Amino acid sequence: MLTIEAHASTLLVVDFQARLMPSIDQGETAVANARRLIDAAALLGVPSLFTEQNAKGLGPTVAELEPPPAVLAHKMTFDACRAPGFLDCIAPGHAVVVAGCEAHVCVLQTVLGLLSRNRKVFAVRDALGARRAESKETALRRMERHGAEVVTTEMVVFEWLSTCEHPRFRQAVALIK
Repeated sequence: MLTIEAHASTLLVVDFQARLMPSIDQGETAVANARRLIDAAALLGVPSLFTEQNAKGLGPTVAELEPPPAVLAHKMTFDACRAPGFLDCIAPGHAVVVAGCEAHVCVLQTVLGLLSRNRKVFAVRDALGARRAESKETALRRMERHGAEVVTTEMVVFEWLSTCEHPRFRQAVALIK
């Protein structure tokens, strides 16, 4: 299947952390789109997983995203796949929809780690951040070159819905308007 199926995907929210976000180019947009994805995932039954990189140094996930403690993976490695137990949090066969910061460091290395483990990965362009725009764009090109699909928040939500007859269609569309 080439589309993102709600029943066979997991949302991964990487390192939207308090001390990092003030220096992220268009960080407010990335956070707002991540919030839309989190809300759509909850509405449509898509599991969500959050990571925090060196929380002592970078602080917790920003309050706007409020990660549930049960789905929060703490890590010191840039590639979350190298953190103990991380891969166990993603159901076998699930595609991974990725939002996060920084696009060229933890997001990139995690995406490459997932791809090397034969996971289907969708990098959500408008829900990714980096301190500099060129770092984000270069990371996106590299992810795509290695097999990740580059998508937008709206693409993800409509693919998760699959049809305008979905019982939660109006609620989901309201999240992206």
